Amino acid sequence: MSEAKEGQEPSSGAAFLGAEVRTWRMQAELSQRELGLKANYGQQYVAKVEAGERLASPEFADACDRVFGTPGMFARLRKRAGQHGYPDWFVPYVQLERQATGILDYSATLIMGMLQTPEYARAVFRSAHPRDTADQIDARVTRRLQRREVMERDAPPLLWCVLSEACLRIEVGGREVMRAQLAHFLAEAESPHITLQVLPLSAGAPPVPGSFTLLTFDDGPSIVYADTAMAGQTIDSPAEVELATARYDRIRASALSPDDSLAVIRRLMEDYTR
Repeated sequence: MSEAKEGQEPSSGAAFLGAEVRTWRMQAELSQRELGLKANYGQQYVAKVEAGERLASPEFADACDRVFGTPGMFARLRKRAGQHGYPDWFVPYVQLERQATGILDYSATLIMGMLQTPEYARAVFRSAHPRDTADQIDARVTRRLQRREVMERDAPPLLWCVLSEACLRIEVGGREVMRAQLAHFLAEAESPHITLQVLPLSAGAPPVPGSFTLLTFDDGPSIVYADTAMAGQTIDSPAEVELATARYDRIRASALSPDDSLAVIRRLMEDYTR
């Protein structure tokens, strides 16, 4: 899962920052555990930061400046590492999404970003950022579409998305945009790596009111990501992940089968052409 390989230039801001932490730690003759104790973090956290698997928190960067006597250097590196065009709070999720072996998503009102068409994404961003210029909106759409690259690898993750029927009925961008979006679903569902299910409105109240995503890994614990009104939150607490997993299982059990779900999508797509 590491992005920082020996003898190679780090390929991301998180990996570059992690490599600097490792260099300074070794110069100070500290173990990962010892650095963790001084910074009030666990050894596993330090290891993941050094490997580029976690973007160091601002608090950890400040602690490194304190431990290594580098006034503001790690804080500045951390700020630069987060400047990928994504909000600071979303960068850790993007890093983890690239490493996941499973992406399990529940979309409550809007379709998950990785499955959006450019036109759908543009309509979503235009609604959320009405004062952005056309170029700013285009840049947001481009970054969202770039996240699809994880599904184009030789060994992509399993993407399992349960869509509330509301996602298919809310006319984002108008009827033509929705028709194209549903056609895109049908094309994506042909991949053996993608499974779509529809949670019908008749299923009643879901276990959670909003969207969330579970990321699973071959060599590490799962994490859960949930949207809020102002930002998203990445959670790795074992108890919270276990609860989210149980809720996802209940949502998946209440949803239509994949075949029946595609039949619903086809029917609604035809409705949008009328």
